[in-house]
Amino acid sequence: MSTPPRPRLEGHPTPLTGPRIAELAPAGPGSGAPKVAAEGVPTAVRSDQHTGDGRYPIAWLTITAPRGAVPTATSVCECGRNRFAAGHHKALALIEDHTDHRTRCPLRTDQEGIAA
Repeated sequence: MSTPPRPRLEGHPTPLTGPRIAELAPAGPGSGAPKVAAEGVPTAVRSDQHTGDGRYPIAWLTITAPRGAVPTATSVCECGRNRFAAGHHKALALIEDHTDHRTRCPLRTDQEGIAA
């Protein structure tokens, strides 16, 4: 006795009866090699077109306050400072502390007049 074949599921193609080999797409006329980039796309990496004024970020303040959840804040600076706070009052205090750190950070203060 053999089991009766299952009814075909709607939307699924009928299965193939044998193995098939993948075929390559035909190459375009006049082309011996496959194209690796679209026309008009630069293949070399260009330097940044925007000329900067020498400034770059050194301190980041990240605040996350999803609705109905505990707010968090993270203050990170390249001088090595890395602080985290969870809760409404602690996050507000960290925001204030981050603002104050911007005026005291050794990477941001003027180094003129300091002996090397």
